[in-house]
Amino acid sequence: MTLYYSLVFLLLVAEMVIFLALIVPLPFTWRRKLFTFVSESPLVAKLQYGMKITFIFILILFVDSVNRVYRVQIELAAAHKAEGRGGAAVLGGSERMEVQARKFYSQRNMYLCGFTLFLSLILNRTYVMILDVLRLEEEVKAFKGDPAAKKGSSLQKAGNAGEIGKLKEELAAKDRDMANLKKQVENMQKEYNRMGDQVSGSDATSRKGQ
Repeated sequence: MTLYYSLVFLLLVAEMVIFLALIVPLPFTWRRKLFTFVSESPLVAKLQYGMKITFIFILILFVDSVNRVYRVQIELAAAHKAEGRGGAAVLGGSERMEVQARKFYSQRNMYLCGFTLFLSLILNRTYVMILDVLRLEEEVKAFKGDPAAKKGSSLQKAGNAGEIGKLKEELAAKDRDMANLKKQVENMQKEYNRMGDQVSGSDATSRKGQ
């Protein structure tokens, strides 16, 4: 197995571990703290962005493996068709084993990439469903008057991992832009006052001369 397919296999194992961690029954308080941390962490947001790029490459590998399987199937079908017409064996023993090996490796890579992509969709959907369940549980506890329930908690606002961290970064950027704009307005005001003073001084001088 090549290096990149080995990395895909490790990613598949990591996805399986994460999926098991998501479905493990935990107390409501622990699960809420865990998902609050995941939703607010900028590091998780960056990791999620990197994983999206990784899955694009895995999709390319999946399409390539499907193409390889298709070509091997055509090659084997052409060989069986030629042998069925009563001709000589198109593929010898070693050649047939080599083609069968290429077929096996291509199918293995196709299944590996396909299951990795499929499990990523399942993980995303499972995460969203757990967030919805936690929000509903918090609403129920709030209606019952449970002091442990927090109305308007971060779980009710979290749609994607790191969304709050991203909003904080955008707010800081807007604050910086506002500060720069304020400095520009102050400089323009000073320049306007200076020019007004010069015009007033020249008018007074002209009047004295008259």
